[in-house]
Amino acid sequence: MDRRARGQREYQALTGVPAERALAEVMRRSPQLYDTVIEGAFGGPLARTELDRAARQVATVAILAAAGGADRQLTTHASAALRAGVSASELRALCEHVAVYAGFPRALNALAVIDEVLAEEGIAQPAAMRRIRLADHETVVAQMGDAGPAVILAHALGLDWRMWEPVMGQLAEGRRVFAYDIRGHGWAAGAPVPFTMAGTAADLIGVLDALGLDQAHVAGLSYGGSIAQTAALGHPGRFLSLALMATTDHPFAAFEDRARSGERDGMAAQVAPTLTRWFTQGALAENGWGVRYARESIRRADPRDWAASWRAMKGIDVQDRLGTLELPTLVLAGERDGSTTPEIMAAIAKRIPGSLYQELPGTPHMQTLEQPALAAEALGQFLPAKPAAGPAART
Repeated sequence: MDRRARGQREYQALTGVPAERALAEVMRRSPQLYDTVIEGAFGGPLARTELDRAARQVATVAILAAAGGADRQLTTHASAALRAGVSASELRALCEHVAVYAGFPRALNALAVIDEVLAEEGIAQPAAMRRIRLADHETVVAQMGDAGPAVILAHALGLDWRMWEPVMGQLAEGRRVFAYDIRGHGWAAGAPVPFTMAGTAADLIGVLDALGLDQAHVAGLSYGGSIAQTAALGHPGRFLSLALMATTDHPFAAFEDRARSGERDGMAAQVAPTLTRWFTQGALAENGWGVRYARESIRRADPRDWAASWRAMKGIDVQDRLGTLELPTLVLAGERDGSTTPEIMAAIAKRIPGSLYQELPGTPHMQTLEQPALAAEALGQFLPAKPAAGPAART
């Protein structure tokens, strides 16, 4: 393959459009400039593998945003970044980064261009954010949807509310969906320690209070599911339904080992064992946004928060009381979950009277990050929603 063919191939791989079509005007006005772009740039350094395509697009978007005055090119490369696997949240974070190093005017201009690209791709606007004060710490709540039943989402240990981002847009159709940072995580990192499962359950009820919600549907994944069970047993009148995803109703011996490893070995040592529990080998090899987000969340966590959370989860004590729950309950297992296996989840379902058990095919522990479409569909079918307005109501 000669340099021209390599450049045309790389251009189409990045942008999704053949170079001859996208750069037809350049070729007409200056065939020499077209050759320079295709052979010199896309057939040269941009085709090399030292930086993968996603990394090159992140760099290109940041450079064009910082330089300013290149909206057309920024549009092209923001679209190319999405094609290369860069997420909408990562593009928005780039604008925040540019604001620090190149100034707010250029960052705001870049954000406007990127927002147009995301809208054309049908990507939802980011969640609305608010800070709330709980008993002994502050946290944040993200919201999507402004009408319909209220749904509270509780995330897994080691992550934060963004774990729900891949499903929130779909769930927000006919619902008000709220995801918050559990103490020791995200905005609530550094909350007072030690704490207990009863304390995390009280925090969940505190979130309802801060949002002015007498009742809500609650979904929790892994650690969040254990918190939801604890809170539902302690405050059943505040729950309209319960969705338990990849969770447990009893402690595992490994919980203390993970706490001690974080304290002794540091957070970098937690990345490999955690990600291999959470994701399939295929997802790890692909290294999409969900894996990248989870990896960075674990790496940046404070060992004190990590250890305190695992030790709190050691205290989960709900198994013998689940039979008293009188709530509509969905128990959602992943077929390929080696941590909270389908057997564990099916046993939880048997202990909760009238619960619905469902198994997501090909899905590991981290349901919303590896199989968001399946997780959103299952939750969407279970959770009630406000009917969409008909044509007459919109006119």
